Amino acid sequence: MSRPFEIRREVVLPASPEEVWRAIATPEGQAGWFMSSDPEEAGAEIEEDAPNRLVQRFGTQAIEYLVEARDGSSTVLRFVHSGIAEDDWGDEFETMTGFGWDLYLFTLGEYLHHFPGRPAAYVEAEAPNTPDAWKRILAALGDPAEGDTVEILGASGVVDKRTDHYLGIRTSDALIRFHERSLIGMPVAVGDHDYTPGLDVGARTAEWTRWFADTVQG
Repeated sequence: MSRPFEIRREVVLPASPEEVWRAIATPEGQAGWFMSSDPEEAGAEIEEDAPNRLVQRFGTQAIEYLVEARDGSSTVLRFVHSGIAEDDWGDEFETMTGFGWDLYLFTLGEYLHHFPGRPAAYVEAEAPNTPDAWKRILAALGDPAEGDTVEILGASGVVDKRTDHYLGIRTSDALIRFHERSLIGMPVAVGDHDYTPGLDVGARTAEWTRWFADTVQG
């Protein structure tokens, strides 16, 4: 039996409403913190009142963004993801979806603070699906805490977020996000929001695939 769900979040972002709008409402902006996608091409119904309100409807689900200027140079973003959850999704759906949005919205703040206006390429890759993959990945990076410096793919970065199922690294040209997804029966994945001009996405994806293979299976 299906059931309704609703996930609400509110964040203060270090940017103007217009900058927040570009980040949430354009494919180029979404690549900087979420993923490379064009909701219209994916069949979504879109309602826009720029730069105040954006609604994207996908079948039985909807995502709504409300953008409101604050005093100074910050903006309040109110976010609602609602819809119908199917029984076969399990209890993990709402847990992982809510947790996932917390992390995506954190990354949005990092993007607007550290890389404002810079176009991004989004790269993703999956690790081999082995029981100890997450442990090996953390060990390869020195099991770092937030604020620690790490070396990854030839670049130096700082850990900007660390939880039991997530590791975020910020380099001078990228926001790198590792997701441990065993709760939903999926392998560890990396999302790489890279702001390097002219990045070869195919080559970068292959680089991550090799890194995962060497780290998890090597």
